[in-house]
Amino acid sequence: MITKERVLEILKEAGVLLEGHFLLTSGKHSNKYLQCAKIFRHTKYSEELCAALAEKYKDKGVEVVIGPALGAIQMAYEVSRTLGCENFFAEREDGKMTLRRGFQVHEGMKVLIVEDVVTTGGSVREVIELVKQAGGDIVGVGSIVDRTNGKIDFGVPFESVIAVDVEAWEAENCPLCKEGKIDLVKPGSRKLPTK
Repeated sequence: MITKERVLEILKEAGVLLEGHFLLTSGKHSNKYLQCAKIFRHTKYSEELCAALAEKYKDKGVEVVIGPALGAIQMAYEVSRTLGCENFFAEREDGKMTLRRGFQVHEGMKVLIVEDVVTTGGSVREVIELVKQAGGDIVGVGSIVDRTNGKIDFGVPFESVIAVDVEAWEAENCPLCKEGKIDLVKPGSRKLPTK
């Protein structure tokens, strides 16, 4: 069983945990940002973290691991490798999450949905809906990092390797903006919603 200390050590070594002044996709500001894609630059980190997650679902009869593109493609592969099952990825087509490239969920198929970091759970909820519509049996959702610190409910079992509580503020209440010492940076992969 991996310890919280070891997970934090990996996140720091891999350059995942960033500190500064960040503009989040939600529009809020934070003094910390987790760039989980960096885990997958080094197989020694991704293998250890994904194996720790797979361990939580090893006795659930998982037949396929599905991750939303782009962030969870490598993760789905690595978790499925540990579990000894197939892996797919869901991707957006015309703004909607879908299974393409011959990937199919069959009636009763036992599915584990994975995401590198869960913040609002939006992409995961879309994949849950996709699997349910296909008649799949969702055994759970797994993430490396749970940024909700255990507060999210997907209606199915949810496990993470580590849960963290990252403080965020509305722009008008941001103490870092008020101090004016650290420039605001927009990391991540999604564009901000237009107002």
